Amino acid sequence: LDTEPGVDKRSAQDMVAEIGVEMGQFPSHKHLCSWAGISPGNNESGGKRRNGRTTKGNKWLKAILVECGHAAGRTKNTYLGSQYARLASRKGKKRAAVAVGHSILEGAYFIIRDKVPHRELGVNYLNEINKKHIIRHHVRRLENLGLKVDIQELPLIA
Repeated sequence: LDTEPGVDKRSAQDMVAEIGVEMGQFPSHKHLCSWAGISPGNNESGGKRRNGRTTKGNKWLKAILVECGHAAGRTKNTYLGSQYARLASRKGKKRAAVAVGHSILEGAYFIIRDKVPHRELGVNYLNEINKKHIIRHHVRRLENLGLKVDIQELPLIA
């Protein structure tokens, strides 16, 4: 578990002490996150989504994960660090730490279940997945500012 960014040896030991090493009791990573109390809340009324609180769960594990979320947010050139920065700018540092802690716990589920080390996705993982959406969004913003945009793809330099 300490191969994940933001998780040191002591945090990994605490996580294993709270979760255990047998993942058969959790049918999926979503069940584990819900048990830990780090799943996002869902508060919707009349089609309007409001802020939801995290669910009740294991308070010691939740505290460890939030602390690891803050630590992962300070890492450079990692997926979790970029996720933290993206969310902290919109939602705030504390909510970003909870979201990153959720991602750490999801990763921990698969690390323990499959007995494999952490696989780093990289800083630009979400940018590559949503590339067309990001381009369209920024073109619209520039056009709303009164600029004409012509997009040309640059050749990749290897």
